[in-house]
Amino acid sequence: MSGKRLFSESQYKEDEPADKRLKPRRLSLASVIGKVIKLNSMNKLLSDLEPWLRRWVNEELENALRRCNSHLFTRFHPLENQAEVETSSCLQLMFSKKVLPSTLFTASKIADMDNNPLQLVLVDQRSPSTSTGDRVLVPLGDLSLYPIKIEIVVLNGEFPLGGGETWSSEEFNQNIVKERAGKRPLLAGELCVTMRQGLGLVGKIEFTDNSSWIRCRKFRLGAKVAPGSYKGTVRIQEAITEAFVVKDHRGESYKKKHPPMLEDEVWRLEKIGRNGIFHTKLSSQGINSVQDFLKLYVVDAPRLREILGPGMSEKMWQITIRHAMTCVLGNKLYSFQGNDNCVIILNPICHVVKAFIDGQLFLFPAASDDLSVQTKYHIQSLVRAAYENWNSLQLFEY
Repeated sequence: MSGKRLFSESQYKEDEPADKRLKPRRLSLASVIGKVIKLNSMNKLLSDLEPWLRRWVNEELENALRRCNSHLFTRFHPLENQAEVETSSCLQLMFSKKVLPSTLFTASKIADMDNNPLQLVLVDQRSPSTSTGDRVLVPLGDLSLYPIKIEIVVLNGEFPLGGGETWSSEEFNQNIVKERAGKRPLLAGELCVTMRQGLGLVGKIEFTDNSSWIRCRKFRLGAKVAPGSYKGTVRIQEAITEAFVVKDHRGESYKKKHPPMLEDEVWRLEKIGRNGIFHTKLSSQGINSVQDFLKLYVVDAPRLREILGPGMSEKMWQITIRHAMTCVLGNKLYSFQGNDNCVIILNPICHVVKAFIDGQLFLFPAASDDLSVQTKYHIQSLVRAAYENWNSLQLFEY
């Protein structure tokens, strides 16, 4: 038996039919050129995209870090220094009475229209307003657990521009008015207020300089959170008052009273200057106080007009009378009895309040239309007699 013939792999493949053999793949010149062009285009595209991709990745990383830092900052730093939350404030400081006297004087304690100390409140801007437009003080949760320091500053009277009710901390700070060169600090006194449970009382503060040197010639008072004293997560918007004029203290001795008091000197009335011609004319006729002025006006207005003379125009006369009639009359009444046992009750400026005539009581001014001409004349004569004997009238209070 002859041995088995062994075939090598190469010999076996050579014996295979030609169509069974694997034919080598041939690439055409066009396909090779096409692949090269595609490869070059892809490389160029990647090369062009690389700077943009790098920049985008860097920006995304920076934004992520910024958000992270901002979150940490809001937890440990006062929000009045954060521009990101300037427009998201819902808490606001407010003066409980933002309207101050239209004219203040240097070296005089600043108070509200009722001569009471200024008060600050912390309110939620989202809270409802009262019928007068005032915000309602609302519970402030954790804010009531610790005190907040508030700074009192002077602002330009033109702030905020356009009369808006919202502003940024940067805008507020840019409108703070400092003292003139070589002058004392513009505001003196207790300029730091401690606010507890949403309330703070402003201590004694006063101006050291007038407001005539700034363009609008008016100041406002402002209040802002002191840096580092508030660590909440919501910005507290600053408080402002209405604008007012500040004059030097020496001008206060010539200040008009609004409203005037009965015992005020007559030159406290509008259009009557101290030691001026009208003041001199009135004093020469024994008219020294606002009460003297009003009594004569009620009893004999033409006589008063004659005393002031033609130098006081009709317009000036009307201004003076309107101012005088705002006088606070108080609760004093005066009784006068005529020779016929008729009695009239007068207020401090000779207006009839009651009259007892022939045993009948008349209440004024309601009774004026029910009186006969003769009775009216009789009462007028009693009023004139009472005016001429004023010091002998019986005084009582109601």
